[in-house]
Amino acid sequence: MQTSPVAVAVADIQNDNSNPSPHMSLVPAPQPDGPLFAEVDMGSDASAPTVRVTVVQASTVFYDTPATLDKAERLLAEAADYGSQLVVFPEAFIGGYPRGSNFGVTIGNRTPKGKEEFRKYHASAIDVPGPEIERLAAMAGKFKVYLVMGVIERDGYTLYCTVVFFDSQGRFLGKHRKIMPTAMERIIWGFGDGSTIPVFETPIGKIGAAICWENRMPLLRTAMYAKGIEIYCAPTADSRNVWQASMTHIALEGGCFVLSANQFCRRKDYPPPPEYLFSGTEEELTPDSVVCAGGSVIISPSGTILAGPNYDGEALISADLDMGEIARAKFDFDVVGHYSRPEVLSLIVRDHPAKPVTFTSASEKTEDTHKLLCS
Repeated sequence: MQTSPVAVAVADIQNDNSNPSPHMSLVPAPQPDGPLFAEVDMGSDASAPTVRVTVVQASTVFYDTPATLDKAERLLAEAADYGSQLVVFPEAFIGGYPRGSNFGVTIGNRTPKGKEEFRKYHASAIDVPGPEIERLAAMAGKFKVYLVMGVIERDGYTLYCTVVFFDSQGRFLGKHRKIMPTAMERIIWGFGDGSTIPVFETPIGKIGAAICWENRMPLLRTAMYAKGIEIYCAPTADSRNVWQASMTHIALEGGCFVLSANQFCRRKDYPPPPEYLFSGTEEELTPDSVVCAGGSVIISPSGTILAGPNYDGEALISADLDMGEIARAKFDFDVVGHYSRPEVLSLIVRDHPAKPVTFTSASEKTEDTHKLLCS
């Protein structure tokens, strides 16, 4: 039996970041004669619970990480009030997605202004672990939600586009670093390795994430499927209509729920010119011009859209997930199970940290400690 989505919650959030109380409106799923919060009839099968999830569609407060954290807490509180158990934020929500910027780079040259832009961007990034991670963990614990947050991670003077995970007890679970930044992203972000492709087993399901266009990498998806991912989070910066096709395909291919969160941004959500310029398009933009239209969406393992896509503004987009749908979908197609052919096609994942420098003294100290413990 395939169930229909229970309900969609949409919060219309004022673009004024100083507004602490966004207005929540409830939008029923396309069941005009049904109750707003009709429950899925699960009978006595406790092994197939319902999980309420929310994807956040909202903009960063650019170059102001403390204000962005304040905004994240307000949105998290709103989602928790609605009863969400898992909340997913967009790519680079903490630290910001530098849309339109070229950081003064041309082949063979980097301008002083572009270097200063990178300095400011680096200052807006966060350490993982670090004080901002502690605050995010405290938020997750305060509101008793699982939290998946897109951040710009600072590791020395290299930045990474990263997703961090927290459980509902306020514990930091781990991170995923984007393994392949796209196009100009490669001038500002480093490359993740195979050691940060986690799937976390939690009481509400197995949760993992891939960021933006790395979702189009079949081998990365296959690695996540092999880890048993059930709630596939896809923070993104891609608001094009074609993104929806990718999300639907992943849900069907992986037999998993897909939660894609994108920012909704207007030009005025970024610093004004000349401090910040949208290269090649600045002259065409007004403060109210939409520079990222969102498109956040929640999709079931059968390919059914449960909530979204939303292109109307900042919003909280929610749905109830019938976890029994996963087994029903995998009966048809289990990409790393009964529908695999490992004797013909297989994948090797190098999941150890790829470090540019290794000091032998460190390994010698580890060996000495091991000998002492065993003696």
